[in-house]
Amino acid sequence: MAKKSCARNFWAVLQSVLVAAMLYGFFYVALLVIQRGSFPKSPAELYKNPAPNHHPGSSSSDNVGSGIINLPSTKLQVENIKPNANWFNRPESLVVPKDDFMGKRPGVDTIANITRLVEQCRGSYENIEKMPYVQDCLKFLENGEKEYFYTPPRGERASEQSPKYAEYLNSDGADNSLAGYPSYKSATKSSIGQCNGPIVPYHVYWAGPATWRVELFIKSHFYTQNIPCVRLWLWLDGDRDPDAVDKMLNHDPLFEKFLPFVERGDIVLKTWKFPSRIPLPKGDNTDGVGYYKTPGKPNSKNETLVADGLIRDANDQEWLVLTEKQMTFLPVAVSDAVRFVVLHLHGGAYFDMDVVMLRDMRPLLIGDQHSFAERWGGHPSPGEYNTAIMSLTANSSLSSYLLRGGVRMGLNFHPRVIGVMAVKDRRNQEFQMLETAVFDPIWTEFNWDRLGKCTVPCIHDYGQVFKGKNAFPLQDEWESFEGEQFKLASETKSPTHFWEMKRSPSRIEQRAVVPRTDKAGASAATYDRDALSKTEYKIEEDNYPPTNRTMENFFRGAFTYHVHNQWLKNPEPSSWLNVIQRAQDGFFSHGRMNPYGEKWDGPSIPEYEVSWEYA
Repeated sequence: MAKKSCARNFWAVLQSVLVAAMLYGFFYVALLVIQRGSFPKSPAELYKNPAPNHHPGSSSSDNVGSGIINLPSTKLQVENIKPNANWFNRPESLVVPKDDFMGKRPGVDTIANITRLVEQCRGSYENIEKMPYVQDCLKFLENGEKEYFYTPPRGERASEQSPKYAEYLNSDGADNSLAGYPSYKSATKSSIGQCNGPIVPYHVYWAGPATWRVELFIKSHFYTQNIPCVRLWLWLDGDRDPDAVDKMLNHDPLFEKFLPFVERGDIVLKTWKFPSRIPLPKGDNTDGVGYYKTPGKPNSKNETLVADGLIRDANDQEWLVLTEKQMTFLPVAVSDAVRFVVLHLHGGAYFDMDVVMLRDMRPLLIGDQHSFAERWGGHPSPGEYNTAIMSLTANSSLSSYLLRGGVRMGLNFHPRVIGVMAVKDRRNQEFQMLETAVFDPIWTEFNWDRLGKCTVPCIHDYGQVFKGKNAFPLQDEWESFEGEQFKLASETKSPTHFWEMKRSPSRIEQRAVVPRTDKAGASAATYDRDALSKTEYKIEEDNYPPTNRTMENFFRGAFTYHVHNQWLKNPEPSSWLNVIQRAQDGFFSHGRMNPYGEKWDGPSIPEYEVSWEYA
């Protein structure tokens, strides 16, 4: 009997182990899909280490779609460069790009009706019947500006109000000291220009040295925004590194190309340190709980504890106070908290660094009600927020409520936790939720929740925008396109297309890549960039041939595209991200227009560095 009982127990334990192993395998594969943005293509991929799922400067949502990181070689492997198909002579596209596809930029007083955007792309609040139809929302964003953009009547416009009462500090560029806003002046090489309305601050958080992702964000900012009317505040983590600002200004080779904009005033470097106390506006800051009936005794600074975590000073200013214990356990996802604190203090908009701006954000930010964030993918719950892009009115009841709530929950500012709190307290409708099409158009597709037509381009995972080699058309990315056929560049007479230039290829190709011997006697090679750029381009020799991708068809209508993690992965030539890079570089070299038909009048910005693994 004892032997039978032991055998039965052993079999039960074995069954438990097998079930546990199966569950572990299931969840491991599921996690890989979430982190990489696609299902592993082979069993070998199961054993590759995924990318870190969080990076300073990203939000909690950035565990979505993070791809495998393959660090590029630091050695210039020029012996692999093909003279007739390389980084320097490859055409951007096989079709003629239309740069000014957005038309005229919205006026300084143009306001977006956020409620209209929400209703059109979500449907009714209870049923959210339109939410899964992402392409329908994009078409409305593209073609329906007359329905959701408006200019207030005379006397009610932001530019006609006194800067002294503006929400934003330094709204007039003179510390809100002017009687009215100055006349508009465009930016120049030496001047940021003048805005004839409120200047809106944009906030980004970062830790560590700059990467190409910092460059992509900043360039997309200058490529799309109304430069005299915005300021980019780059918050560098001083809690981790007290010398962060000095390092960025004086010891960062990539950020060096943006130093003229720090000097000009476009970019403001700020040191982020988690504050131990935060000022709150006048009014009841107890979220309806009420103040203590018997406040505490004043301390040596004549400050009184009036409610849980709230102190009132001698001037009747109330402060949200963090305890020493709370300050000891600062949140791991620091940026989740940074955005709520910064927007409460300064207002404006917050962006994760892995965001690409596609349109002028200003109309979303100057209305009386501009508190919003995005939906978390295709999840239908009213509390499923994503705060990778968000806006709050500074020093407001809502910003104070959200801030205090996160502190009371143990400095937990994860957007979905904050969202559940807001729904429970019935304050979520003050914090408007825009659908994914507005800021992150493939997230619903990635969650397998999309209905109706696929987006244009039809992208299914976050890694696709990096792909150029053997990736066209990738899973039929044009299946929903209904526009006119693109005009082939080869049918034009423009001398800017490489394959139409007359050269003497034999002599040029001989000096494009030259073998040599270094001091140690080892064989090496060098390259002549000018020669490589002038060699005859032969598409049949190209591993990354140009396609018909152009910026005008990259999620037309969306205000931003969220790359989602993949921090060290470089875009392949002819990929969607590379098309964006080349459009930006063409604009900043004074050769092309931006989407609003404007020429660049500011300082030249160096091009993106060559990704040598794709040279």
